[in-house]
Amino acid sequence: MLKRYFLAAACAIALLGAAHATAPTDIPKIIIDSDFGTLNDDGQLLVIAAQLQARGRLRILGLTIVSGNQWLRQEVADALKAVERLGIEQQVGVYAGANYALSHDLAAIRREQQLGAGGDGYLGAWNKPEPLADADLAAPPDGHASHTRVREQSAADFIADSVRRHPGEVTILAVGPLTNIALAVRKHPDIVPLIRQIIYMGGAFDVGGNSTRVAEFNWWFDPEAAREVLRLPVRHVVFPLDVTDTVRIDRRIYERVVYGAARDGIVARLYKQLNGYGYDGRNGFETNPAYSTDVWDTLTLAYLVDPGYAIRSVRRWIDIDVTGGVATGRAIGHAAPRPGLQPATVVKRFDNRRFFRFYVDGLTAPVPVAPPPRSATAAR
Repeated sequence: MLKRYFLAAACAIALLGAAHATAPTDIPKIIIDSDFGTLNDDGQLLVIAAQLQARGRLRILGLTIVSGNQWLRQEVADALKAVERLGIEQQVGVYAGANYALSHDLAAIRREQQLGAGGDGYLGAWNKPEPLADADLAAPPDGHASHTRVREQSAADFIADSVRRHPGEVTILAVGPLTNIALAVRKHPDIVPLIRQIIYMGGAFDVGGNSTRVAEFNWWFDPEAAREVLRLPVRHVVFPLDVTDTVRIDRRIYERVVYGAARDGIVARLYKQLNGYGYDGRNGFETNPAYSTDVWDTLTLAYLVDPGYAIRSVRRWIDIDVTGGVATGRAIGHAAPRPGLQPATVVKRFDNRRFFRFYVDGLTAPVPVAPPPRSATAAR
């Protein structure tokens, strides 16, 4: 499989060089590849990205959905309502992607557990029955989307077409399992040298996992896809649990969002419902004075607009354990080159004080958002 990638790279290198030579000094163009939830970390990222788009600081090409935290059908429903709620449904399409991992199924997961993989029992989508019809879906608190529909094109094909349309310019924010990206490059290997960069929330290197004792959820959910994508010859920037564990929302940050400028708006109400009372209705800022929670996906967005938020990074050649044992999904970061592996920038510490100004500002701006400037849409 990797031979196909490198053959495609050789065929397309002239095009890439031309793209870099002629690319305009434009705002960043992004695809958000996400296991979406109404206002989980993925949902918060979309809210802030929509505000940045309205201010002319980036352009969201599309929102591609992959099973992870929930099953695909539920995530698509949540994403359709989200773009409608934000007023960006005309600018940002929702594209359905992979419903299952490449090979990591429930039987394999049960075997890992029996072998002693450990962890907190969180299996994401596998914790719930798969919705087989729209009647099985849980509506967001403010109801299902009224007029927005999922786009006909698959997530993998949309990724490929977008990269070809904007060679050397597209950043993929990979904040869920990597199945969609793996499928895109399997089907369209010519796009690999045309990708500007992939910025991930994933992996755990010098800290424990959050899905098993050693594996972070996104890369554990589809370890084969993670291994394939991280071996692509593109620029990789990784936000592992090593850094997300150190960026925590405390009561002060919570109150700045809930009682901020848009305190009467839908985002503040949803944020309070999720973080004030938790998924179980008990464990949150409104019920537990000592409660706090990590920040995950929105770190990738802050870094996109200003890499200076990362105050300590290391260079690592990353591999993923796909052996099917207790270490399945574990991220292995080598300090020196290894055959077949690609270098990645692994962020270890963030400028928390400055980040939370960015975070609160994005979540407390008015919704629906203002339409993006003409300069942000003219080249679509």
